[in-house]
Amino acid sequence: MKSKFDSIVRAIFPLLCLTLVTVSMPGSDVWAQEKEERKTKKAQSMGQKVYEKLTEAQELIEGKQYDQGLAVLRELAKEPKLTPYEKAQLYNYFAYTYFTLEKFQDAIRSYKKVLEQPDLPEGLIASSLYTLAQLYFITEEYKKAVVTIEKWFKITPKPSENAYMLLGQGYYQLNDYKKSLQPLKKAYKMVKDRGDAPKQNLLLLMRVDYYELGDFKNMVNVLKELVVLYPKTEYWLTMAGAYSELKALDKQMSIMEMLYEGGNLPKGNQQLNLANLYLLHEVPYKAAVIMDKGMKQGIIDKNVRNLRLLSQAWLQAQESKKAIPPLKAAANLSKDGDLDVRLAQAYMNLDKYKEAIDALNTGFKKGGIKKKGQANVMLGLANFELQRYNSAIKAFSDAAKDKNSRKTAEQWLTHARGERARQKQLRDSIKENNARANAA
Repeated sequence: MKSKFDSIVRAIFPLLCLTLVTVSMPGSDVWAQEKEERKTKKAQSMGQKVYEKLTEAQELIEGKQYDQGLAVLRELAKEPKLTPYEKAQLYNYFAYTYFTLEKFQDAIRSYKKVLEQPDLPEGLIASSLYTLAQLYFITEEYKKAVVTIEKWFKITPKPSENAYMLLGQGYYQLNDYKKSLQPLKKAYKMVKDRGDAPKQNLLLLMRVDYYELGDFKNMVNVLKELVVLYPKTEYWLTMAGAYSELKALDKQMSIMEMLYEGGNLPKGNQQLNLANLYLLHEVPYKAAVIMDKGMKQGIIDKNVRNLRLLSQAWLQAQESKKAIPPLKAAANLSKDGDLDVRLAQAYMNLDKYKEAIDALNTGFKKGGIKKKGQANVMLGLANFELQRYNSAIKAFSDAAKDKNSRKTAEQWLTHARGERARQKQLRDSIKENNARANAA
């Protein structure tokens, strides 16, 4: 229970600003003041015996002798003639003690008994309701928390921004994001009207409400304030994501670029995101540099998808030589032949026809080539450039069987046959001339 309580307190209490003052808890300034006032006013509020018993219990509780303090309170509870006010104070002590012992359900029951008493001072009603609402938060009974804090608002003339934040948090936990925003906006206005900076938790709550409502425009406005007042990389990244939702990809790219240049994009997926944005905005060289550096540093995985993207970036940047190594590595990792076809195209761009033929043959062996006709056209072209006309004619003939590449293949097939015939005629002519020369 301790670890759960600690985590809840860390997460919620900075937001809720729970103070022990609200229940007149021992050791607080309010309790010290009330202690002095009781010396002169105790007869007006409770009997001497009750006062002494509560004082005794208080001293034991302050000394962390909780069992003994509770025993005194239980003994006092047996008194049949307690006034409503005396009962309220008795259960108030019970509530605080149970809260201190992290017996939250017992504390809740005690506060409910306080509120059952008639004709209580408004201050005691208000403090009990507010603390009861906070206890419902601890026990994750958010609907009860919201109902309770709404009751508190009805009797409180000047609620603080912390109370509005508490209500907003309650509606958020109930997934009612529109209702959550209403008190949060009031809290925000109160803070701004005073000329103060909004608390980080307030802005974060507003941000998440806008996100859940799909209101990315207002979400960006909140994030702009967050990055100024509480600059964190995660807020910049969230803003970049919001701009993506708004289709403002240029602004998203600017933020991501700023973070990268500042060394604040350490994750591979973040760097890949920026690289894709560069490609989208036709800045392939920057995309390639980021991916190449990330892979060398081991930040970006050298898998098929990433290697293919890197080669694509180098090709778009007209850096064909640099595109070869990642594309070759991707092709080696791939189980189908499509990447081998792409590798062959890169080799063709560099006039490396033999390497292109080897890549294509590897691809055909793997199988799974989506545009087999085009691959055969490419194979025919590479062989044609190397004057391997028979191999070229075979490849073009295979390509002509595919309706998508038939027209191109038949044109090249005619050209290759003609070139083969011309070369044969040239060789025959040379042979005949040599024979004549020898005969002479």
